[in-house]
Amino acid sequence: MPRSDKADAPPPPVDMCAGVPLSCSQPPANSADLVKLPWPLPALRRPLLRPHVLIAGLVGINGLLLVASVLLRVPGAVLVDLFVHGDLSALERIEPHHPPRLLFGLDAIERIDFFHLPRALVGVSLVALACGLAIRARTAWAFSLVILALAAIINFHLNVRLDLTFVLSIVCLALLLWYWREFDRASFAAATLYTLVAAFSLLVYSTFGTLYLGHEFTPAVTDLATAFYFAIVTMTTVGYGDIVPYTTDARLFTASVIVFGISVFATSLTVVIGPLVGGNLRKILAGRFAHVIRRDHFIVAGASPLAINVHHELAKRGQPVTVIITTGVDSPFPEDADVIHGDASDNTVLTHAGIERAKAVLALRADDSENAFIVLAAKEIAPNVRTIASVNDSKHLSKLKRVQPDMIFAPPVVGGELLARTLSGETVDNDTVMRLLFHGDT
Repeated sequence: MPRSDKADAPPPPVDMCAGVPLSCSQPPANSADLVKLPWPLPALRRPLLRPHVLIAGLVGINGLLLVASVLLRVPGAVLVDLFVHGDLSALERIEPHHPPRLLFGLDAIERIDFFHLPRALVGVSLVALACGLAIRARTAWAFSLVILALAAIINFHLNVRLDLTFVLSIVCLALLLWYWREFDRASFAAATLYTLVAAFSLLVYSTFGTLYLGHEFTPAVTDLATAFYFAIVTMTTVGYGDIVPYTTDARLFTASVIVFGISVFATSLTVVIGPLVGGNLRKILAGRFAHVIRRDHFIVAGASPLAINVHHELAKRGQPVTVIITTGVDSPFPEDADVIHGDASDNTVLTHAGIERAKAVLALRADDSENAFIVLAAKEIAPNVRTIASVNDSKHLSKLKRVQPDMIFAPPVVGGELLARTLSGETVDNDTVMRLLFHGDT
């Protein structure tokens, strides 16, 4: 019995007069025209309108505006010395009363001080996170919530409540919370990378911020080593008390480092340590904790109409169900369904679905040969688990019996005989229906 690579799909409609599939009796004039698009825009329209793409674009724009609002206020010579020549003393040449040049701000800021620099740091972080949001990364979603909240707080502190970046931060926060199910892709490598970048950015911010405000601490911080020490102590919320801020600006800066440190630490626990320990964070966040531990459940292989109805009826009765559908096929099941994408006849996929702890495996694909392979794979891994296979074509019934499933469910086969019995006036009782529907041990 050759194995078919076709995806789950109902058989082609049959011309009742000719007795052959319509797809064969009426071929298109030019089949190439059915797959060739005259213009790429129709193919791009759907992915471009997805919520995660729109949110990623807004977050990236917000980050660019935050960076621009700071860079446009700093003299060009200072930027060259600071970023090209690496001269940290250039920070001292930022004029406290430089004329305000906000890009989109409605409220004028009367002076520039160190508290505008976190806006640039937050902006750069948002641009990087936008890339992760574009690929629906759960890690980028978690960090974006924290960074956007910090951006709104910084703008609120600077009295620019009507600034476009403040409005965008609030809008992006609302969209991220509303479309949180869109960001369901977890990657341990990406989570680790974002965590390291966030921790390094916070360390740079706190170290050079302490050095910049060094004379506002007791004792004064005048060297990089002391600034680094104070940054580590503050980020970890240890607080030995040997260096104390005594001005308002220094205290607010220290408070921001503490908040940033707690946020980065909490987010790191969520997106890195959680998946590393349990591997179930994504399902918990998706509201599917009941499916994290698969035990005493039913495994339904396929996305045919029969599989969809079986899943619906079992779920309605409170039975746990795990569905396996072909990779690349859109899931027709509810969002809260426990769905695995892969080949249901693959031992690795069946093991991931918890076949050894399952009550039964239901091979309900539209292709009878694939159902046979699924039964064979299930018996190889877990011979004690009950197997049920559906038959869509009566000529395959005898062949499917050779793989010896515990039950063969043949709803299309029974239709003709029941109709003939009814038209002939023969008696149709429950035993007859059960015998026709189920071929095997009932």
